[in-house]
Amino acid sequence: MFSWAITFLIIALIAGALGLSGIAGTATNIAWILFVVGIILAIVFFITGRRPPM
Repeated sequence: MFSWAITFLIIALIAGALGLSGIAGTATNIAWILFVVGIILAIVFFITGRRPPM
């Protein structure tokens, strides 16, 4: 999940440097959403992760 967020962030930076503001904004939003979803999933998996056998 984080690798996709980083990929879209790099796309946004390149598009922003080339002056493609629409693509840069969209890629930035996608990167932000993927990052937040990744953080939420990491927290959920940390909390409900491996439990000792009963």
